[in-house]
Amino acid sequence: MVSGRKIKLVFFELLEFAAFSIPTLVIMEQFAAAYQKTRNEAERTHYWLIVSCSIAYVAAVSLLIWVPIKVILFKKRHLYKNIVGWRPVLMMCVVLTTLPSFSFSIAATEIQKDANGTVPVLPTGPFLDLPVSLILLSLIVVDIIERLRIYPLRGRQMSYEDTNIYITSLQQIKTVAEQVGRGNENPAPAQTAKPTMMSLPHNNTGALAGPIEPYFDSGFRRTMSHRDVRAELFLRSFLTWSDTIEMMRVAGLPPVYKSGWVYPVYIFSFISLLRMVFTPKNPLLGFLGVLLQDFPFIFLRLSLIVTLGTITPVLGLCKNILVTISYIYFNHLTKLRPFSAFETSPF
Repeated sequence: MVSGRKIKLVFFELLEFAAFSIPTLVIMEQFAAAYQKTRNEAERTHYWLIVSCSIAYVAAVSLLIWVPIKVILFKKRHLYKNIVGWRPVLMMCVVLTTLPSFSFSIAATEIQKDANGTVPVLPTGPFLDLPVSLILLSLIVVDIIERLRIYPLRGRQMSYEDTNIYITSLQQIKTVAEQVGRGNENPAPAQTAKPTMMSLPHNNTGALAGPIEPYFDSGFRRTMSHRDVRAELFLRSFLTWSDTIEMMRVAGLPPVYKSGWVYPVYIFSFISLLRMVFTPKNPLLGFLGVLLQDFPFIFLRLSLIVTLGTITPVLGLCKNILVTISYIYFNHLTKLRPFSAFETSPF
């Protein structure tokens, strides 16, 4: 009988390999079709030559890089544990799949320019957004799988409410045990010291100032309020890359791909994807998010709005500006004397 762990392993590995190989094959096929349109339609030699080269490339990197590294990570667990702060699987996907796919996507745009070399005659249709969506979806799928490996796929995961009840119960038991111990040592009644705002840690003071969250211990509302970390993992993965997805959507608009703006859009979008290589809990991830995505996107979006109009939402520009300013202020400026006074809100 095959165990559930082996089925989970095989399922995850097949999904990751599909996400690693399919985008390159799809983009190269579109490049071959675009290149064939510039040649003799009856002669299909160039088309099949490019398709065969794409198959050979995927097979070569799979056999020479993907499979050996996967086997090493599976067999040598001590080597995998020594990899701190970054993920080799995402590194392979970004370098070996995303980078060639972006390059040939731009090349497919360039070769379809007319004789003057100014106006691309690009195809239109419902599947124009398919290549970009496929590339980003593949990266997000690999990101989700790498995060989901440590969780079981079956069974009920302990929710945040259950965790809070468990921690509170332990604290109550510890408090009672300490009071009983003090009662045995000293018959005098022990006075409980009231915590003051100055005695509490800095992080707890901010938590106490917030509103009290509701808690449902039974009934239909408890069922509706259940939160599983495995389900929220999918939500966080897509929300993390929503800004890059929007920027890649802008690259498919006619005013962008008909001009030279398609190059900086693809370049800065690829740079923002380099954050996927780092682990989700890496302490440097916040700084890298501002450095690789929000800060460059401010100038890119501002330039696009000034030059081509509001083809990219102003809300996205505001998001990049606010995230960058808030990161600099709360992480660095609050350490300076004029901004270092600690204060709490009475509400």
